[in-house]
Amino acid sequence: MESLQLKQFVIDKVDDMKARDIMSLDVKGKSTITDTMVICSGNSKRHVISIAEHVQLEAKQAGHAATNIEGKESGEWVLVDLGDVILHVMQDETRDFYQLEKLWS
Repeated sequence: MESLQLKQFVIDKVDDMKARDIMSLDVKGKSTITDTMVICSGNSKRHVISIAEHVQLEAKQAGHAATNIEGKESGEWVLVDLGDVILHVMQDETRDFYQLEKLWS
């Protein structure tokens, strides 16, 4: 799956799980680890974890297994590394605090 298709796949899957405030950032040239970051919000710890697990499972079934997942223990901020696309699923307070959109734009 090429980078653009993977980005749309991730956006579709988080949307399926009713994630809020979905945005994608093109970080080519700014990051050496990925091309695109998708950031979204969940309503609770359980919701954040569920969104991340859904994307992980769907990507695996599509033949694009995640290389790393971090943060499932806390559920404040879960990162799903799919190589060309990294997904950040966050609770509102965590998202407001770290402001990844400002950091990477």
